[in-house]
Amino acid sequence: MNPLLIVTLILLVVSGIGLIIFILLHSGKGTGISDAIASSVYSTQTGTSIVEKNLDRITIIFAAIFLLSLLVLMIIYPHGTISK
Repeated sequence: MNPLLIVTLILLVVSGIGLIIFILLHSGKGTGISDAIASSVYSTQTGTSIVEKNLDRITIIFAAIFLLSLLVLMIIYPHGTISK
């Protein structure tokens, strides 16, 4: 296997798992996991907004890495070129 293929596949899997985890951490109308964690850690409303902003940034970074690794795989191996 090509080393570039291995690195790209590892990035794809890790970013996909990270994306799933961080999307699930987002709060939905105050009932998410991040709201339960943030309410116990921070007592003020400003702390929660900081946690949510950081959570948004991390999620966007994972989404960008996921998208870039998919595009690299599409460029390196077009449809039908991977043989067994």
